[in-house]
Amino acid sequence: MILEIIKMSFDSLMAKKTRSFLSMLGIIIGVATVIAVFAVGKGAQESVNSQFRNLSANSIMIMSTRGRGSVSSSKLVTSDAQAILEQAENIASATGAIQGNATVSYGSTENSYGIVGVDHNYINVSNLKIETGRGIEEEDVSGRSMVAVIGATIASDFFIDGEDPIGAIITVGGKRLEVVGILKKLGSRLGMISIDEAVIIPSSTAEKSILGTKGQVMIVTTVDNVDNTGIATSSIASVLRSEHKLSTTQENDFNIMDAGSMVAAAQESAKTMTSLLTAIAAITLLVSGIGIMNVMFVTVAERTKEIGIAKAIGGKQSDILLQFLLESVILSMVGGLIGMAIGQALIPIISYFNLIAMASSATGPIIGFSFSVVVGIFFGFYPAFKASRLDPVDALRSE
Repeated sequence: MILEIIKMSFDSLMAKKTRSFLSMLGIIIGVATVIAVFAVGKGAQESVNSQFRNLSANSIMIMSTRGRGSVSSSKLVTSDAQAILEQAENIASATGAIQGNATVSYGSTENSYGIVGVDHNYINVSNLKIETGRGIEEEDVSGRSMVAVIGATIASDFFIDGEDPIGAIITVGGKRLEVVGILKKLGSRLGMISIDEAVIIPSSTAEKSILGTKGQVMIVTTVDNVDNTGIATSSIASVLRSEHKLSTTQENDFNIMDAGSMVAAAQESAKTMTSLLTAIAAITLLVSGIGIMNVMFVTVAERTKEIGIAKAIGGKQSDILLQFLLESVILSMVGGLIGMAIGQALIPIISYFNLIAMASSATGPIIGFSFSVVVGIFFGFYPAFKASRLDPVDALRSE
């Protein structure tokens, strides 16, 4: 009997293909949106993890910023790292960098890449790895050497057919630099710059010859113990205010952020975005559910006489309820499956064109499909219940 009811439900839906498809359309869009939302959320989470992968839990970052009050511009320089190391409390290491962008060329290949001017211990403090060659040394910084360590992507872009990058001369911001090292491919970032697409040069060279005042200064420090982060942060602020000769009425011309707070804030932003987009997707599914309910009401009205005949020949209320409820659930389930397929197909397509960070998540399809089934049951029950309660005599009289 159950199989017969299921067959009748399918036959009824197939008899009105256009109406059935339009009823499913909202479910399809809603489920695809839910999958995309969770993919965006996971992509944002992975992006956050990638950005801060090279920072240990006891890291503190200091960034230059435009001050307020009587401070017109930031005085933060890479040499402040040494002052922090010598004067601040509970600091195990400190290293400075200046970031920016410049045109980099080699032979006939030219592109814009991130430039990072660093001191001799920046690569170690930032947990970067040298694949071949060497890093930036103390003599390079003191002598303003025209040398560079390039990211893995730049190496593959510029040097093909087995050509050895070490010793090659590249042009960075109009200046000729010798490649002395290649960074290991990491897929993470230094601030806003991708490590794999970065040119690492001595900070003195960056400040005097390439980036100048256009660069963004950043200092990375590590605390001797993660429990001393608060004390170290306050101490760093005091040292920098003294070094920059800021009066008590002037605000800081720098921002201090510890790794834990930065990661937590970024993750919270990603979660907030995911929650907002999920709410939008849920509204889409609810609206589609209302659409299914309206269609089912129309279906019941059209088939009133059919319901009367079924009851007259002994059809039970439960059978009629089940038939109409199954029609609603089938609509939502098929729509959910199509939505899942579309949603999953969109992830690699969007990722390929690099429109937004997305990553496949099992949570999205499960929640999307489950919600579509719930919508079908919830919004299909009342029309089905109403159909099962029709008086057979009144139903047979209807035209």
